[in-house]
Amino acid sequence: MARKTVIIGGGQAAIALIAKLRVLAPERHITLIGEEPWLPYQRPPLSKAYLSGELTTDRLALRPIEWFALEDVEMRMGSRVEAIDRKAARLYLAGGGTFAYDDLALCMGACARNLPQTISRDFGGIYTLRGIDDADRLREEMQSGRHVLIIGGGYIGLEFAAVASKAGLRVTLVEAADRILGRVAASETADYFRGLHRSHGVDIREKTTVTELSGGERVRRARLSDGDDLAVDFVLAGIGAVANDDLAHAAGLTVIDGIAVDDQCRTSDGNILAAGDCTSFVIEGTRIRLESVQNAIEQGEAAAATLAGIATPREFSPWFWSDQYDTKLQIAGLSQGYDSVIRRPGKREGAQSIWYRKANRLLAVDAINDPASYVTGRRLIEAGMNPAPEEIADPAFALMKLIAPPR
Repeated sequence: MARKTVIIGGGQAAIALIAKLRVLAPERHITLIGEEPWLPYQRPPLSKAYLSGELTTDRLALRPIEWFALEDVEMRMGSRVEAIDRKAARLYLAGGGTFAYDDLALCMGACARNLPQTISRDFGGIYTLRGIDDADRLREEMQSGRHVLIIGGGYIGLEFAAVASKAGLRVTLVEAADRILGRVAASETADYFRGLHRSHGVDIREKTTVTELSGGERVRRARLSDGDDLAVDFVLAGIGAVANDDLAHAAGLTVIDGIAVDDQCRTSDGNILAAGDCTSFVIEGTRIRLESVQNAIEQGEAAAATLAGIATPREFSPWFWSDQYDTKLQIAGLSQGYDSVIRRPGKREGAQSIWYRKANRLLAVDAINDPASYVTGRRLIEAGMNPAPEEIADPAFALMKLIAPPR
């Protein structure tokens, strides 16, 4: 009898796992259980093309409904798993019903971090942005001339600021840290995007927090730590995300800022795997949780290989991107722990890249409207190449020749 694999979740990791497992173990019985009613969909466009109306709901789907039928996947969308009985290898669904499994894969992603109750006080008009429903509610608020307060200067906050500004809204963005993008990028990259947003009329205030929100049923005013008192129409909280690991924690799995997995996506239970934004794993001695499309796909495929009994060591080469106005930021590698950065001018007007190094080792590259530097940087990192600082800084030096010398 074919083994029963049940996957909980509806994102990139789940789709990658299904597609790979069908190739590696075509006889496997696969069931997909998702809490949202939608087919598994892309989340990065929610803060960009979907929010601006350039992308419709059906185009967010990672695969059409016909694909799931073709791959013989049993679909249980709009169903929530309330508990995992590891001893009985059984799932308990909200509203009744159970599901038996031989192997279980947790691909549950992450959820937006909410404002503290002492600040939000259950006012209407306060939003986060993580799913389709969130984006739909925000689109109803985005009317030209209205004033939105964005709390948080990370990528979600900045991407939403760009869309809102282009839609004709007044935008104020506050960041509690010394600068925007403080956890994810060098000051050189932050300087570029601060200037970009201010050139579009966005009021960016760093080292600033919201001390009080007030109003009736809806939020109407915001008092800031710089002493200002603003009239606002709605608020977006872009203050990070937390792993959806409550189900795993309640089942007794090891949870460390996400569901702890090894490089084969195995949890502390041999019959349960996990992949995507809900996981944490160790890279070069440091445990991290990585929210990225690329990581979700790679982990989903690694989990499928493990289920098929042909697991192989994972090659880790992360990449990310962000679209703001007409600017595309492409990132290769992980910059955590860098001790120096080098700015490299691009060949096109306005293009540039920021190269991160640690002890003469190339860690990461931020490429701003500079796809050539992104591709080169990514290939250098993957090859373990470490160009000299003077080579990186010289736009006339062809870095690519370090990888493929001319014949």
